[in-house]
Amino acid sequence: MRARIGIALGGGAARGWAHIGVLNALAARGIMPDVVSGASIGSLVGAAYAGDRLGELEAWVLSLSRLDVLKLLDARIAGGVIEGNRVMQAIEQILPEGDIGSLERPYAAVATDLDSGRAVWLRDGPIIAAVRASCAMPGLMPPRRHEDAWLVDGGLVDPVPVTLCRMLGADVVIAVDLGAFHYRRAGRSETQPDEGSGRRSRATQETRSYLERLQTFVGDWLEFGKDETPAEPGLLDVIAASINIMQERITRARLAGDPPEIELSPALDGIALMDFHKARDAIAAGEAVVAARAGDLEELVRVAR
Repeated sequence: MRARIGIALGGGAARGWAHIGVLNALAARGIMPDVVSGASIGSLVGAAYAGDRLGELEAWVLSLSRLDVLKLLDARIAGGVIEGNRVMQAIEQILPEGDIGSLERPYAAVATDLDSGRAVWLRDGPIIAAVRASCAMPGLMPPRRHEDAWLVDGGLVDPVPVTLCRMLGADVVIAVDLGAFHYRRAGRSETQPDEGSGRRSRATQETRSYLERLQTFVGDWLEFGKDETPAEPGLLDVIAASINIMQERITRARLAGDPPEIELSPALDGIALMDFHKARDAIAAGEAVVAARAGDLEELVRVAR
């Protein structure tokens, strides 16, 4: 009887589309993980994979433009700056319906109990509820109620859930660590688009409308990476970078205590936390890291047989 291969998918917001590339590249090499665990965005991609919906998710994320992302991020203050209902409604159309127990592969998501600070392993109940809880980044997405607790992003306590993967029955674990996105933001542009004489295209008007709406709450957070005069970090710049720096330290400590058999770290420096429209680049980075570790992965499979 061969050993069961598990995959632990880490958190990292838009950088998580790299998980799709990793899973596709593994499948191309005949490696199909039997067990899946995920934190934050890893819980979303993991649920799609466990339910044989990865292809549908990939097609959707590759279709996203910057304007699409702005529309999906319904910005209003309701326990979080970004309510997230629109994006989750879109994802509900892709993820399998029903409870976690109905998935094709053993799967679990990790979330954080806001009161106790403990990790909560979501191994049963509605799939979309588990994903919502695991992805609820503090300050950006509202917490989710689960039984008698409020749950937030699982990456706060277990950014790459290797131990959870083993508890689900994995004998060997491949961990995908997306790394921390540190603050490298350039300044915001003060240049405004030309209003002209009212003859702007409909797309331009919609873009301005959503940009103005989002900027009210989240500033120009989607403008990471522009080569302009540096400006003082905004509130969400600080929140996002601080959370990710913390997660990086927690990841190092947890992986030292329970190291995976193989750790994959895609090169994602050019992708910011909210760059959900850069799926093609993220997926390519996931495929590249698998190609770079092909020898190690082949040895893992040989030993597991």
